[in-house]
Amino acid sequence: MVKQFAGACLMTLLAAGTASFAQDAAATYKAKCQMCHGATGMADTPAGKSTKARPFNSPDVTKMSDDDLIKVITDGHAKMPAYKGKLTDAQIKDLVAYIHTLQK
Repeated sequence: MVKQFAGACLMTLLAAGTASFAQDAAATYKAKCQMCHGATGMADTPAGKSTKARPFNSPDVTKMSDDDLIKVITDGHAKMPAYKGKLTDAQIKDLVAYIHTLQK
């Protein structure tokens, strides 16, 4: 009985952690990325079009490794600003995971 309760508690905590991650990453994306990359990651916003932001499902973006994406977010690229010092390493990693959800 105790093992079942402990297992249920662990599953609840894991589910809550996953939901929290998704909400935090989505909020960060909305605040920092959506203006150019759009709600769906297609870079179809006026700012995205004018800066030539790449859609997340474009082949050159989908073939990038997580480390490549982290570097772009951290250091910036072309007209994209750098987020080093503006976002934590954890927030940047969460954004990369969130970007992967938009690539599907």
